[in-house]
Amino acid sequence: MGKVVQASRQRMILLARIAISALLLWLLVTRIGSGWSEAIPHPTTTTFAWLGGALALTFIGVVVSALRWSAVLAALGIRYPFGRLLSLYFAGQFMGNILPSTIGGDALRVSRLSKDTGAPPTVFASVVLERLTGWLVLPVITLTGLIVNPGLRELGRASAVAFATASATLGLLIVVLVLTTRTGGSLEVLENQLEHNEGWRRFTGAVRLGLTRLTRSPGATAKILATGFGYQLILIASALMTARALGMPAGVGPTALLAFVPAVLIAQVLPISISGLGIREGLFALFLHPLGVPQSQAIALGLALYLLNLVVSLFGAPAFAVGNRVRPSNNLTP
Repeated sequence: MGKVVQASRQRMILLARIAISALLLWLLVTRIGSGWSEAIPHPTTTTFAWLGGALALTFIGVVVSALRWSAVLAALGIRYPFGRLLSLYFAGQFMGNILPSTIGGDALRVSRLSKDTGAPPTVFASVVLERLTGWLVLPVITLTGLIVNPGLRELGRASAVAFATASATLGLLIVVLVLTTRTGGSLEVLENQLEHNEGWRRFTGAVRLGLTRLTRSPGATAKILATGFGYQLILIASALMTARALGMPAGVGPTALLAFVPAVLIAQVLPISISGLGIREGLFALFLHPLGVPQSQAIALGLALYLLNLVVSLFGAPAFAVGNRVRPSNNLTP
């Protein structure tokens, strides 16, 4: 009975998120009215070249993100063929972006790789730590953009929201680290606790297990952060190419996107809407309006990035359809 209630609750949450996404998009579109002519670029060779470059970078970003996951797994003692990890990553992208459901793409990766390796606690910890790197990398990039370009600090509410988002994320990261490092224990104890915990305790247990292992391998930590920065910078470069395809003003340059795109990426993962729909577009309208970008263009940028991500996620359809294939245990190292 408990599982039935939980499944029903998850379906209600999913329906609520779909409704919120639709409402937010409707509010944004109705505010634009007939101004969409400013957002539709001319179908020139240059436009398609920029969009092609943005699509290629989005694809490369998924590959680099899988490399980050591989580095985390290696630091936690699991060395697994990268081709298999990349396949699982694309399957997760397909599940999370094309088939929004109560089972996210990260859960799919955890489930399938856990069956491959027989190490569910460590696999779960790897995905948690991989995502947690964004809590450090994204705020640092935003603050760097605001420091490098002083003019971006004088855009009123846009500047304040970007700074507040970065600061709050770093603050939350510090709280999580403090809470998870207050209690120690051997790796065996931590793994056992993680296997039996649920909810917030499972999350903090995963962080504790991961940090315990990472403190013993500073080189691995540096590699994880390097791939984390690389991944986010690739996404920003893709956003810059998309902005060029849409014909945005010159003021929407690299430093502006360094400051604002990470703040959008942080906010769009909040479990409020489906794939950040409505939130992403609204924040782009807020951040880019002081730079002379019409609201319709800013919303078009958010929608274009979403569509690029959807197209790339389709590459995960075959891996998702094939399902799980158990690999021999000799692919692992203790």
